[in-house]
Amino acid sequence: MDVSSSDALWAGTGLGSLARQALEYLVSNPGADTDAVAAGTGVSAAAARTALKSLEAELLAVRIAGQPTRWSAGPPRSSLGALLARKRQELAKAELYAEQLDEVYRTTPGRHIASDLFEVVENDEQVGARYSHLLRSSRHEVLHFARPPYVTRRIAPTDTSTAAGATVRPGVRLRSVYDSDGIADDGCLETALRGAPTEGELRLLPGLPMKLVIFDRIAAIMPLRKDDPAAGSLVVHSSTLLDVLTALFESVWERAVPLSLGSRPASHAASPGKQEAALHSRTRNILRLMAAGMKDDAIARALQLSRRTVQTHISDLGRQLGARTRFQIALLAQQRGLFGDTEE
Repeated sequence: MDVSSSDALWAGTGLGSLARQALEYLVSNPGADTDAVAAGTGVSAAAARTALKSLEAELLAVRIAGQPTRWSAGPPRSSLGALLARKRQELAKAELYAEQLDEVYRTTPGRHIASDLFEVVENDEQVGARYSHLLRSSRHEVLHFARPPYVTRRIAPTDTSTAAGATVRPGVRLRSVYDSDGIADDGCLETALRGAPTEGELRLLPGLPMKLVIFDRIAAIMPLRKDDPAAGSLVVHSSTLLDVLTALFESVWERAVPLSLGSRPASHAASPGKQEAALHSRTRNILRLMAAGMKDDAIARALQLSRRTVQTHISDLGRQLGARTRFQIALLAQQRGLFGDTEE
């Protein structure tokens, strides 16, 4: 019997790993004594005895009279079926208890819950705790809008990818769009880059409509007031509204400009070809960030360049393209394909 993948299958029974191994051994070796079970499962006789007693308590194994005591597994379909039926009854009781607790939760003074579809969280600390719980529970993807005004006394949950020490799980995709009109605020860009995990993707776009975080497309959180992110948040569970919010995010994501940090000053020791490639990459990055509405200082910080270097690139581009304004530069660069692959 292949037991290498059985742990997950047995989790719902409540049996420990050792009890599971002992039962699987007895199914294939009827009438085995304790020492045989211990040898067959690779544990001590004392551990095997404990596992066999737990199987006896769950009516999964019975003792056979005689010396030494021998053990026999019950018919798995009926004995395990009875165990699973008991577990289902226990889960039903737990669900009823959860409903009772939820009723107490909803009727507690000071808590505002209009329905199962929405939840109002007004306390700033509770907002952070609620956000952390939703973030830790996410298994697939987190979608994120960040725009000013930002909470300055601490990192606000809807401003960054983490809150109260919470981070996305490994393998969970994080996609963030930052409002380029506010990305130049002191510390904002640095916070955004620190908060993004390896799997994270950052884009920029001016004039984001709102702050928003969507968790696995089954829950979302947004501020109650657009101009005051510390005034509380609305937690959304409505599938209809979540579909609308997700569609809004995807529409904004398509129009947003990727924040690429691949550009670094080329080493003087690098070959002329590599220096030229680095120069082209840097120019594309400057174009993308400029098209997103970022100012020279913010572009310089994002790409780890001096402000003068950024301005020199923009001036050179203007001369090459015959453009006089930043808007004309971005428009002509787009028409001539100078932005390159936006998915870099």
